[in-house]
Amino acid sequence: MQTMRSLIVRSAVLVVALAGCARGVTSTPGDAPNLENWVAQVKARPAPPLDPLPVMQQFETFEYAAQSLRDPFSRAFTDEGNGNGPRPDSARRKQPLEAFPLDSLDMVGSLGKGGGLTALVMAPDKVTYRIRPGDYMGQSDGRVTGVFEDRIELVELVPDGAGGWLERPATLSLDDNK
Repeated sequence: MQTMRSLIVRSAVLVVALAGCARGVTSTPGDAPNLENWVAQVKARPAPPLDPLPVMQQFETFEYAAQSLRDPFSRAFTDEGNGNGPRPDSARRKQPLEAFPLDSLDMVGSLGKGGGLTALVMAPDKVTYRIRPGDYMGQSDGRVTGVFEDRIELVELVPDGAGGWLERPATLSLDDNK
């Protein structure tokens, strides 16, 4: 029922619109010559003048004369060229905890006594890992230097901005609130 009313209303609107269009289009046989005269007058008018082309700006020529300077892309500026200082071992196989930022890892406990302590670290993927001195964790090549009952101490390698690396101490503490 509703669609029938809608169809009738749409049809009525269409009929009124077409009637309005038909009323505005009235042509008589006498209009054709007037239209032809107007078209002829418009064609007879001279075309407006074109704007002049913009003046091309002259640029100063530049001669590249840096052939005698050192090449910024040479191996002298890469880690392979600099022989002194600490650097990450690119041949070392990455350990699972190196996939996570250090601040996303949680120390959840420790096992053992004295020098044989093993730390338990939970990663964001909710897997608990055993960590001993010499293991690596964090995304800055963090090497574990000590495991204690309440903390893990490690040394991270961070770029110094001049092509070398700096050692930075870091700690992951046991959080009693968890």
